[in-house]
Amino acid sequence: NKKRTMKKLMTIGCLAALCMGAASCASTQNVATLSSLNGEWNIIEINGEVVVPAPGQTFPFIAFNAETGEVYGNAGCNSLTGSINKNAKAGAIDLSALGATSRMCEDVKTEQKVLQALAKVKKYKQLNDENMALIGSSKNDVIVLQKKQPMVGWNDLAGKWMITQAQGKEVPQGMENQPFLEFNLIDNKLHGNAGCNIVNASIIHDEANPSSLNFHSLIRTMMTCPDMEVEDRVINSLNATVSFGALADGAVGFYDAENNLVLVIKK
Repeated sequence: NKKRTMKKLMTIGCLAALCMGAASCASTQNVATLSSLNGEWNIIEINGEVVVPAPGQTFPFIAFNAETGEVYGNAGCNSLTGSINKNAKAGAIDLSALGATSRMCEDVKTEQKVLQALAKVKKYKQLNDENMALIGSSKNDVIVLQKKQPMVGWNDLAGKWMITQAQGKEVPQGMENQPFLEFNLIDNKLHGNAGCNIVNASIIHDEANPSSLNFHSLIRTMMTCPDMEVEDRVINSLNATVSFGALADGAVGFYDAENNLVLVIKK
């Protein structure tokens, strides 16, 4: 389910909610200034709902240049352009006049949420070293930003990754056989552990589609473990995978044919 998230993003969301409702947040020692917004930021949460990019897409993002007042970005499909008052008092910002291109997009749900939320923004606040909040007139209108990370490419999949989520559920820590995947892109082979049994498969990637990912001839050993629930979720997720894409904090998501997030891995 795309609305589910990793624990860190949930923590960020809670932090944003607490900060909007608590007066003590307004008197923190490090008051954000416009220069704090400089650079490109992924939009990772809108009004308490985590944003999960569709396969082949990146996070919607917004970028600021405090010296010129220039604003640009992408709402999920269409590009954003505009400007802000670079002389506004610290903490104040108005994004209601941003413009967007008018491309036709297959899935506009995320884009509509981004555009509607940005139009309400009146303030900004620093949450921590990596995250900023854009706040509307209501304390519930909060966009959480995270410093933009590089896109994940095919070659970035090489190596060992821990499986942190499968079919919308977190993978417990401390398992006897912690689930992992290891990608050998030279031989196009996958090796790993699904939680009990060792798994191996061939990797299929269509170079014409940079985000494509399929696992062919997936096999596993036949050990029986007391709890096979996590392993079954991992195996089902791998069998359903058709693409991959970047998530927050360096994680990578696998998606099924209906663009549902089915597996999350992280190094």
